[in-house]
Amino acid sequence: MATDARPNRAWRPPRWPLLLIGTVTGSLVATLAAVWAGGGVAAAIPGIPDAGALTTWGLPLARTLADAGAVATVGALLLVVALLPGGRNLTGTQLRYVTWAAVAAAGWALASAAALVLTLSDLFAQPVGDVAAADVLADFVTTDVQGRSYALMIGVAGLIATVCAGLTTARWARLALLLALAGVLPPAFSGHSAASGNHDAAVVSLALHLWGVVVWAGGLVFVLIAAARRERGAADAVRRFSPLAAWALLAVAAGGMVSAIVRLPSPTDLFTSRYGLLLVGKVLALAALAGIGWWHRRRTLPALREGRRRAFVRLAAGELLLMAAALGLAVGLSRTPAPGAGDASLTPSEELLGFPMPPALGDFPWAPLFTRWHFDPLFAFGTAAAALLYLAGVRKLRRRGDNWPAGRTISWLLGLAVTVCATMSGLAVYGKVMFSVHMGQHMILAMTVPILLVLGAPATLALRAMPAAPRGEPDGPRELLLKLLHSRYVQVISQPVVASVLFIGSAFAVYHTSLFETLMRSHLGHLFMLVHFLAVGLLFFWVIIGIDPGPRRPPHLGRLFALILTMPFHSWFSISLMSSTALIGEGWWSLLERPWIADATGAMDDQYNAGSIAWATGDIPVLFTTIILAIQWVRSDQREARRVDRQIDRGDAGDPLAAYNAYLASLHARDRRIADFPTPGARSEDS
Repeated sequence: MATDARPNRAWRPPRWPLLLIGTVTGSLVATLAAVWAGGGVAAAIPGIPDAGALTTWGLPLARTLADAGAVATVGALLLVVALLPGGRNLTGTQLRYVTWAAVAAAGWALASAAALVLTLSDLFAQPVGDVAAADVLADFVTTDVQGRSYALMIGVAGLIATVCAGLTTARWARLALLLALAGVLPPAFSGHSAASGNHDAAVVSLALHLWGVVVWAGGLVFVLIAAARRERGAADAVRRFSPLAAWALLAVAAGGMVSAIVRLPSPTDLFTSRYGLLLVGKVLALAALAGIGWWHRRRTLPALREGRRRAFVRLAAGELLLMAAALGLAVGLSRTPAPGAGDASLTPSEELLGFPMPPALGDFPWAPLFTRWHFDPLFAFGTAAAALLYLAGVRKLRRRGDNWPAGRTISWLLGLAVTVCATMSGLAVYGKVMFSVHMGQHMILAMTVPILLVLGAPATLALRAMPAAPRGEPDGPRELLLKLLHSRYVQVISQPVVASVLFIGSAFAVYHTSLFETLMRSHLGHLFMLVHFLAVGLLFFWVIIGIDPGPRRPPHLGRLFALILTMPFHSWFSISLMSSTALIGEGWWSLLERPWIADATGAMDDQYNAGSIAWATGDIPVLFTTIILAIQWVRSDQREARRVDRQIDRGDAGDPLAAYNAYLASLHARDRRIADFPTPGARSEDS
């Protein structure tokens, strides 16, 4: 750790502990004020059960402390894993912040346990002493979604506190960080968002919002502490955190915007309801924080790099206090009823789907599939971010004079557009209520979108656009991407046999077991299923026609054999759907009460149509893949021929026979050769 440049001055106690105490206190005060202003405190009425003042005021305080513990845990681990320089083994400075993460996780667990008991008291409208019994708490945890949510947070936080106590390597620190990020999500699936009519959009937007908040607030807390303590590498930590904070701000803003749209029936409710006014206050705080972040990038970060840290510390301290107030407003919002929250009664189908039951497709079945749209934050924000990052990389290459094929850009953007169509158009709406449409959605995500995306070569673009880390500096994003592409894990899953088994075997595993019904019953499960189909499709077609670098690739003939041998199993899967006498996902379809499918015969006909769609839509992508593979094969031969011609021109022209034999030998050995990825200044194989 760096020493103070003025050793003769009298020692003064550090001020950052007072700042942390003031931040937590400010957040608690903002929470109480928001609960009172939002109407979360109701006067006790004689004769009506009441949980008591302890629950009324203690529950928001316990939630605030739990949120603070989660933020501190994520922030400390983020500082260790991504911001401070280090290697495989943690340095002494990093180990100190791991200890902080363990303490914060322990506080997170204790506050979550208190919130669990107080939530039970609030739901039963009984004092804490009447519900704090082991059997009552056990029943609450096993039967109620909020009870399970708090139990998961307690378990995750306790596990992190235990693991961090003996953690010494960066790999385990990364796992602890991922576990902490997963531990902040359970409230998104058990609060107001999960119970709203458009619960799928509300849940995903809240999850995105929570991740943005914990990364932004936690990272800010600990880069401020690192700067205040004059840690070695603090300036680098702040520099790395700046772009991460910008993305977190976008996530917070996007998630909050969707949540507001879902919960507010009318824009006028922003200024005519307590919920709307608190939301306006939170938006103003977010705008102020964005302005402070802009000032950081413009003024204080350059000063910090020059060794002048006072301006950064002061401004970051003010930012932290403002962020604490915003967190308090967020907790107050969770205790404030939204306008018209109890007015609308949802049908059983609306509660399951998150939207009203759509009408029958009718005589023109294609029209509703492209006219009825349903917003999904995960795919909307994900595809938008992927498009912007790709275009930014292309722009960077062209600004420095490098060429990037327009066909790759078109392929990437077209793949993202098809993804949006498959996940937010009528295909997504009817995909939840008709097995045939769901299968069409599956085939598009698994067999059409991946072909377009892998031809866009996003990894090659990223490696050419991102700067290399300076010698002696920790690995940057480019180095981490290279390590991932050549890691043992990617070597295993990119084997043609493994990729084919995952591609075809997952379809059998989902649809010929109870897994399909289980995944369809929750929005999170449904999202996981769609993302999984897209991921295994990307893996399979990356192995067959991928341009991006990676581990050992089979020769073109081997890729063709892998494609030919895999497709009969796809046809077998399609036939198994058409010939099945058991209704797949029967428990899910029976809950929907579809008016246009009144009996089991109609459901079986729809399942037969699903198998037909799977069979018919599998041939066209395979045909295009074969053509693309053949073109790549021919181009590879042409490149090899040009290489040999250049070799002959350089020194082997005196012996044409030897040159020709060398050319034949190179053709024979080409597909056996393991091509190392080019140096940072070189181009990839198909650039």
